[in-house]
Amino acid sequence: MCIRDRYIVNRLGQTVLVIILSSMIIFSLVRLIPGDPAELMAPEDASIEEVAAVREELGLNDPLYTQYISWVSDAFNGDFGKSYIKNLPVRDLLKSAVIPTLEIAVAGYLFAFLVGLPIGIFAGLKPGGIADYFATIFTISTLGIPNFILGLLLLWLIGVHLHLLPISGRVGVNENPIEAMRFLILPTIAVGSSLASVLARFVRASIQEVMNQDYVRTARAKGLKEASVVLRHALRNALIPLITVAALQVGGLITGAIVVEVVFSRPGFGSLIVGAVTGRDYVMIQAMLAVFVGIFTFANMLADIAYGLVDPRIRVR
Repeated sequence: MCIRDRYIVNRLGQTVLVIILSSMIIFSLVRLIPGDPAELMAPEDASIEEVAAVREELGLNDPLYTQYISWVSDAFNGDFGKSYIKNLPVRDLLKSAVIPTLEIAVAGYLFAFLVGLPIGIFAGLKPGGIADYFATIFTISTLGIPNFILGLLLLWLIGVHLHLLPISGRVGVNENPIEAMRFLILPTIAVGSSLASVLARFVRASIQEVMNQDYVRTARAKGLKEASVVLRHALRNALIPLITVAALQVGGLITGAIVVEVVFSRPGFGSLIVGAVTGRDYVMIQAMLAVFVGIFTFANMLADIAYGLVDPRIRVR
């Protein structure tokens, strides 16, 4: 087995271990939530015997390790059980909620890269110039404003005051693509601005560091054009660490999308989480946390593998 294959297998093994430990932590923490789901599901005038029957039906009287094994085995087969509150399959509820949330998250990711990368590159190439000054103002202003505050400002200015874009709700892409984009613009800016600032600051610092390296000076000494030096040597190496930074921001991007959903009254994980926590819906909470951890872990695994493929030095450590 070559070094590259061993590196990938090692990362896959670490990912499996992280998922197992995370599932144990999720299962344990959810059980610490005060309250009894059986009492919530039973009628208001239910007797002690009726509540006990509901608890037995839900399997809450089984030992914790039995409940954990049952939950993991069912989840592995795509069965997260039924919601205690809505009495519907959790898988169906997640399917209906994940698409609106991913719309905001993916759109915010694209916005962050399209805005943050050019700002960081131009600021790094001309430190102390106009682009660098603009990048500093942009990063300070956007990083200092939480997502939900920026969402409220955009909602009031663009939606309420100027009447340029809709302020709440959602239209499916399959229903009307143009209207779907209009409903998505403001949440995308609210979610992606902070990530764009992070990327801009990181790229700016990385470009400035790379431009002072010996191989860049050697390329210039050979008579290469400045554009070739920047594109073929400096930029290529400066953006390699960006893989890790981008992957680490996935968790914050998804949580930001959930918060922004509430601001713009969009359906998705936001409303689902609030209902599950207030209703002590263990099954729903476990499933949603498992989805979050799975997405974050998978993104970091891909980042580690991609980083090792583009930078061979990582594979031999």
